[in-house]
Amino acid sequence: MSESLDDLEERINALRGEIRQAMRARESALARSLRAELRRAERAWDLALAAHEPAHDPAREEEDEPPPGSLLPVREQVHQALTLLGVPAAAKMIVAVHGALRAGSLKGTQLTSLRRDEERSFRTSPFARPYYLCAALTDRLSASRGLLAVSTWPLEQRVVGPLSPRVDFLTTAIRVAGHIMRLAETGEPTPPSAQRLLSRLAQNVPGAEPDPALVVKAARAELEVHAAADAAARAEIAGRARDRLRDAERLFGGTVLALAQREA
Repeated sequence: MSESLDDLEERINALRGEIRQAMRARESALARSLRAELRRAERAWDLALAAHEPAHDPAREEEDEPPPGSLLPVREQVHQALTLLGVPAAAKMIVAVHGALRAGSLKGTQLTSLRRDEERSFRTSPFARPYYLCAALTDRLSASRGLLAVSTWPLEQRVVGPLSPRVDFLTTAIRVAGHIMRLAETGEPTPPSAQRLLSRLAQNVPGAEPDPALVVKAARAELEVHAAADAAARAEIAGRARDRLRDAERLFGGTVLALAQREA
């Protein structure tokens, strides 16, 4: 490895230590600034590492390789898609949304071990990164199978209750339609892939047609029916999670055995 990679690694490790110190001192503004600097250093490290790898290296891990046409690591592309959606989502939806709205080329296989890698990173160095891709939590406070969320979201946004799948689907439809409407407002053409995604979502929203404004209107109408009950259920689950779970468990879920032993 080159000296620049070594320097970047030292800087990343130093920044993580500085962030922990700032958080312990409750210096939130400094912590945010350091996290932004850490993110830039991590991106520089990714790019520097890519420059030193052979063009065709079979040993290279797929999930660490930025997809063609993008310089962002896979985790940052997933973060972009989840931020656009604002709700926990399965890998299939994340890939579809990112491909349609961000012109990316994520693959479902690249997300297979992502949450596990994020958990390992968090347990090794808690809160060292600006965000983690974590699990949505069920009403049993365990990790929801297949649903990814963002650690910086409030707990109420990262848990799922009985009505949450439908509420989150409607929210997804609204967010996708809203993004397409913003493209139109700026004069940008709507990619065919985005229109196809909108059409698929519209098929599952009563009264909607593959028109973004109509999708938003129909999805919001149904959302009003479920929103209050879903919010109450999520608040109750989030409250229990705060009371019973430790930091890592609040992001990646607790186990039935660990929770039972703690209750005892």
